[in-house]
Amino acid sequence: MKFTLLGSGSTGNAVLIATEKTKVLIDAGLSAREICRRLAAVGIEPGELDAVIITHEHSDHVGGLKNLLAKTRCRVYISGETEEAYYTHRRWNGNVDEEGTKRRDALTGRRVEIKTGNDFTVGDIDFEPFTVPHDAVDNFGFVAKSGGVRVAALTDFGHVTQLIREKLRNCDAIIIESNHSRDMLRACPVYSWSLKQRIAGRRGHLSNEDLADWLQNDFDGTARHIVLAHLSQKANDRHLALITAETALKMRMPLFPAETTITLSSHIEPTAWISF
Repeated sequence: MKFTLLGSGSTGNAVLIATEKTKVLIDAGLSAREICRRLAAVGIEPGELDAVIITHEHSDHVGGLKNLLAKTRCRVYISGETEEAYYTHRRWNGNVDEEGTKRRDALTGRRVEIKTGNDFTVGDIDFEPFTVPHDAVDNFGFVAKSGGVRVAALTDFGHVTQLIREKLRNCDAIIIESNHSRDMLRACPVYSWSLKQRIAGRRGHLSNEDLADWLQNDFDGTARHIVLAHLSQKANDRHLALITAETALKMRMPLFPAETTITLSSHIEPTAWISF
């Protein structure tokens, strides 16, 4: 199994997990054109996708889905609540929600309903969906399993719950949010106070400091790769996020030190493949 983050940030998110037989996209928040360009950059054609899995309905996770579905015949794995929220659109023309209708048409006959706690399989990859705290209707994280390898992927969550702690144990790789620096968020001149409160809330986004706390006190040291995702372009600094995480990793006090590489994702280009 291997994976790459095609892009991650407030402008769009998409994670590709693959084996020799199966290729699954988690979220389609970039434009369809950009997803296809970045798939090509990592050697994949859109028609090779076996599934798109949607974590939640926010535009930076579903914005490119409708147009992407015109380029591939794969199924979409999505919860019932998230699907209904995806059809809701703010711009109305009389009594007709035109964008919502187009989205519904694009998913007709192609959706597979998923629920938290109910595992499902795509090709030779098993997925464990689990609930994470965010201000969406039904937000999920996932653990992907194949050939004895476990890869966890979760972004857009405000705090680390006991369920998240359990799901992140015994993983070979973890894709996890490190959204903002608390100080940079407070000082950010372009965010309103209400937006800052939302981001910093327990159903908002995970800060560098929150991630550092988990790394220092709860990380079991098993994962050989941790990829920092969904870094804010206005309330974070890439080098600060990396240094904060690496420092926390060194401050762990386990019997055996963790041999873990921390990688930064990017909003403008895919990460290198991480393979097992």
